[in-house]
Amino acid sequence: MGMIQTFNQAWRIPEMRKKLLFTLLILVIFRLGSNIPVPGVNKLLLTSMFNANEAGLLGLFDMFSGGSFSNFTIFALGVGPYITSSIIIQLLTVAIPALEELAKQGEEGKRKINRITRYTAVGLALIQAIGYTFGLFRNVLIEDFATVFGKIVIVLILVAGSCILMWLGEKINDKGIGNGVSLIIFAGIVSRIPTAISNTFRALSAGGWSFLGQTAEDGTKTVGILSVILFVIFALIVIVGIILVTEGTRKIPVQYAKRVVGRKMYGGQSTHIPVKVNQAGVIPIIFALSILQFPLTITYFLQSDSNFSVWVTKWLSPNGNPGVWVYAVLNFILIIAFTYFYTGITFNPSEVAENMKANGGFIPGIRPGKATEEYLSKVMNRITIVGAVFLAVIATLPTILSVLVPSLKGIHFGGTSLLIAVGVALDTVRQLENQMLMRNYQGFLK
Repeated sequence: MGMIQTFNQAWRIPEMRKKLLFTLLILVIFRLGSNIPVPGVNKLLLTSMFNANEAGLLGLFDMFSGGSFSNFTIFALGVGPYITSSIIIQLLTVAIPALEELAKQGEEGKRKINRITRYTAVGLALIQAIGYTFGLFRNVLIEDFATVFGKIVIVLILVAGSCILMWLGEKINDKGIGNGVSLIIFAGIVSRIPTAISNTFRALSAGGWSFLGQTAEDGTKTVGILSVILFVIFALIVIVGIILVTEGTRKIPVQYAKRVVGRKMYGGQSTHIPVKVNQAGVIPIIFALSILQFPLTITYFLQSDSNFSVWVTKWLSPNGNPGVWVYAVLNFILIIAFTYFYTGITFNPSEVAENMKANGGFIPGIRPGKATEEYLSKVMNRITIVGAVFLAVIATLPTILSVLVPSLKGIHFGGTSLLIAVGVALDTVRQLENQMLMRNYQGFLK
């Protein structure tokens, strides 16, 4: 209700209404482009390929692209290259002194880093486009586009589509509401909900009702009542959990010492350091999936009956046996490890402690300097484990449920997609409220 009320209040303000409409227009353009296919693709072969691998790597890529990947449209690459580039540059900023200096130069340094990020994203898009066209999708191209020249044309189209999405995302940042790249991913995820619901009801109506779900002799699968109940319960739990964890913050009190300069007194105010439970967001999940899916990516370029493909499918695939359990355990461990790793990069206790000491701030009962650093590290480690385990459970539980209740595979649901969708929605509402607040302040000052 609070979210609806916020949008209702924003719509009544002409300036905010203009920003909302502009954001909506950009998202409509994105969805229109997501339905423009790349030339030279055999639709039947493409559909059969994705039907065989929808639960694996291809399904993951398709989720982030909003269905563009499975239809091999001009936006098939999505914003993946830009996201990957942003993560790489962010990590390199810590490791390379030159980039670290740029990050400290304010707006000018930020613009230079953004420019480097864009160029890196174009390079990654080119590499991915070549890999998809000459490797993954090589068997679904018609004869006229199976030539080297035809494949080069497809590569250029895919790279251009990725660049257009980057530009659209930046336009939302400049003239719209919310984070452009996040909203594009959000629109892609949300756009698949009607299709998922339709497929679910189609399965129910085709096979009738059953408690656990059954597979007929002709291969027709039904979605059982238990599957539907589990789906609803799990979705509600995930949504509530995501909201609580995303909004969860530990406020560490900070007191600033009083300073007397002449007859005036400065400082003495109390504030706090907000430490988020989920400091890393969904990035640990993306990191873990990238590592786990790398062996599967290689198999798509090899013969299905090769020794490496058979071994990976059996031991490291979410569709293998016992590979599904190995995959789930490794996914759980990697997410926790990457959560601590990325949190350590984004929140530096040593730097925070030094800044507090330089400005005359201290945590009540804790000595400034080394003791403050140790205290912040201790608090951060305790909070991070909660966020890490939560992310790991959200990302792993759908895989386990699909094994325990096979008919759940008929319902295309992922904890990762819900995590992203709910997180982006909350962040967009928060930005909208901040802009409305700033507008009120400006109006008062005027």
